[in-house]
Amino acid sequence: MKVAAMIGSNRAESYNKLLVEYMKDRYQDKIEIDILPIQELPFYNQDEELNPPEIVKELRERIKKSDAVLFATPEYNGSISGMLKNAIDWFSRVDLVLVNKPGMIVGASMGVLGTVKAQMQLRQILNSRGVGVLTLPGNEVLIGSVQDKVDEQGKLADEQTIDFLDTVVHNFVQWCNTLQK
Repeated sequence: MKVAAMIGSNRAESYNKLLVEYMKDRYQDKIEIDILPIQELPFYNQDEELNPPEIVKELRERIKKSDAVLFATPEYNGSISGMLKNAIDWFSRVDLVLVNKPGMIVGASMGVLGTVKAQMQLRQILNSRGVGVLTLPGNEVLIGSVQDKVDEQGKLADEQTIDFLDTVVHNFVQWCNTLQK
């Protein structure tokens, strides 16, 4: 199963980037994760949406060819990042490449609650007309205090968190297979 991934942080040591890279490695026998370079997208401009920059066209094609989309969101001031919102804006106009795509949301932060506020807002955005991403209810991956759950190499090391992530990825893959039938 091919999964296009959008990471809402461009920080070099982003915990969300580390999480997606961990998932890419751990679940490579179940899902093929393609990390999209959304940090290279220009600011969305409606004047350019009919003739968008090449990077927009390229990433739209990669999303079209995917079976699902993975959103990794940090929480900035109680919300998703502008970078992630910008990507969603580009991909929800003219060529609606996200509509009816299965989507999985993950998030990691140093705060106790993980990315709960950002994920609530992201779910609202993904449910918007023109976006229309299908998300599996009851499988939220909110990794709080992530700095205590990674090893020196930055890999997820907390067994309880890993077990939970294993369950959610399993549920997501089964759900996607059901949707494709």
